[in-house]
Amino acid sequence: MKSLTASLRLLTSTFAMSLAMVPAWAEGSAPVPALTLELNAAQPSDKGCRLTFVVNNNLGAGLSKAAFEIALFNEAGVVDRLTVLDFKDLPEDKTKVTRFDLAGTDCTKISRVLINSATECAGTGVEPNACMRRLKTDTKTGIAFGV
Repeated sequence: MKSLTASLRLLTSTFAMSLAMVPAWAEGSAPVPALTLELNAAQPSDKGCRLTFVVNNNLGAGLSKAAFEIALFNEAGVVDRLTVLDFKDLPEDKTKVTRFDLAGTDCTKISRVLINSATECAGTGVEPNACMRRLKTDTKTGIAFGV
C-alpha cells in the first residue's frame, strides 16, 4: 500500500509540473501583435529638442500612415504643448528610427511624453484603432513615456 501511495504522489507531482509548463509553451508559440514605440533619446538641437523614437511594427500588416498626438509635460507636471508626430509608413516586421525636432522646446524641461491618441492609423487589413489598442511603449530616457 505504501508503494502505491508513493507512486500516486509521484504521478500527481509529475502531472502538476507538466501542466505548469503548458502556459509558458503556449505563450512562446504565438507572439501578440503589437506596435512598439520606444522614446530612445531626447537631445538639444538647433531648433529646440530632438526626440528620437525606435518603432517596431509587429501588427501583422504594414501601415501606410501612422501619426500620434502627443502631450508634453513640463517639470511641474503641467501640459506644455500638444503636437502631432507623423511616423509616415511603418512596414510590417520592420524596425524604424525616426527623429522629430520640436521647435522652441527645452529637453531638460520635459518630464513626460503622453501619447494622447492615434490621429492616423491606416494600412491594408488594419483596424483604425489598432495603433492605440496594440500600442506598447518604452523609454531609454529619463522622461516618462506612455499612454
